[in-house]
Parts: sequence; C-alpha cells; structure tokens
Amino acid sequence: MKKIIFAVLLLVSAFAFAFAEGQKETATGDNSLAAIQQKGKLVLGLDDAFPPMGFRNDSNEIVGYDIDLAKEATRRLDVQLVLQPIDWNAKEQELNTGKIDCIWNGFTITDDRAKAMAFTKPYLRNSQVLVAKNGSPYYTLADLKGKTVGLQAGSSAADALDAATEFKSSLKNVVEFKDNLTAVMDLEVGGVDAVLMDLIVANDNIKRSGKDYRVLKESLAAENYGVGFRKNDLALRDAIQKELEAMAADGTLARITTKWFGSDISVVGK
Repeated sequence: MKKIIFAVLLLVSAFAFAFAEGQKETATGDNSLAAIQQKGKLVLGLDDAFPPMGFRNDSNEIVGYDIDLAKEATRRLDVQLVLQPIDWNAKEQELNTGKIDCIWNGFTITDDRAKAMAFTKPYLRNSQVLVAKNGSPYYTLADLKGKTVGLQAGSSAADALDAATEFKSSLKNVVEFKDNLTAVMDLEVGGVDAVLMDLIVANDNIKRSGKDYRVLKESLAAENYGVGFRKNDLALRDAIQKELEAMAADGTLARITTKWFGSDISVVGK
C-alpha cells in the first residue's frame, strides 16, 4: 500500500510541475517547452566532426559526450532526441530559422553569442590552445610569429584569435577550415604550422590519433561550454538546465563525464 501511495504522489508531483511550467509559459508567452513536448522531439544541431563532444564512430553513428548528456536529458523530459548535423559557420541561422531547437556541441559561451541567444549555465570549462607537431620549434605563442595558423571557421577559436589582436597581427596567415579534423590533417602534411582549437578536443584528438602532436603550454583564452537556445526560448532552456542539475545531483553527470574524460571535470552544481 505504501508503494502505491508513493507512486501516486510521484505522478501528482510530476503533473503539478508540468502544470506549473505550462502556466508560466502561458503567462510569459513563451511556449518553447510546450512546443517540444507537443511534437515529442528535440532537434539538436551539431558539428558531427567534433570529438569527443559529438562525432561519427566507425559505424557512422553520431556519438560523444554531449550526445550522452542530451540523450539522458531528453529521456527525462520524455521526448525523442533528433541529431541534426549542421554547417557550424551557419549555426545561428539554423537555430533562428527553427531548423534546430538548440546547439549542444562543445558550444562556447561568448559575450556576442549571449546577446543573440539564451544559454544554460556552464557545464564544462575549456580553453583555446595551439597544437603543433612534436619536433617543431614552436613552444610559445611568440614562437609562431610569422607563421601560419589554422582553425575552424565560425568557431570560438576564431573569436579568441580576433580578440588576441597582438598575437593575430604577428602571424603570417590564418587559414579557416570546415572542421577541426580537417585543420589537423593540414597540420600533419605541413600546410599550417599550428592549429588553434579547444583544449578538450585537442587532447582527445592526440589520444585517439596517436599522432606526434603537442599542446603549447600557453593558452589563448579560457572559456565555458553551454547549451544555446533561441533568445526567447527560456522555458526550454530552463527545463534542460533543471535536468542537468538533477543529473549532477544523482551522479549521472559524473558517470557520463568520467566515461569520456577519465574523471569528473563537469562544473554543474560545483
């Protein structure tokens, strides 16, 4: 009998929460969460060549750290997760035209992006670093004076480089690539002298590829990862934030983070 009463109380609580959220959305004119619940799916936009956050495995399935987080969050919201690869250079357009519901893919929170969209609180900390070949004479940012640096077009690496005006002006050339993997391939053949990219992605690439690369000790900029939504989709943003916090509280976030990074480096609730 106690189990039955407990189950009923859980159902009542869940209904009350959903009703309260619906009332809040109605009052504010924000039906973003209700729209997702009604269609029964959340369309996540991502760069599918961005390991370990989101990438294709040997079976051509999209997997990754952010994918695991999103799968768990949408399971708890009782909606289907739809993964939609996009041109990262057109990500804001994809979001604003409604082709995707969020950007969840090692997405750095910047001042400009925060003005244009709504973000969750940070869930991982990161930094922009330069990757060079072992055996090359590059150990510091100053060593790259007069050299060529590659990066992903439309990325936070590009934003970080634009902000580092002195370092950028010291370079001979900056080459933009569709994704980080292509940039690293160009580094391998000597097309660029170094690649500017996320530290988390750089470490994963070096580990997975087994290539003789190294990360320069000096970073260009510190940053935070968050999930991005349309500017007015606050109800949906808040629902995802609540699920991330619940996952942190019950240990799920730590388990997923340890699976991908060897330890719990997440920052939710810390």
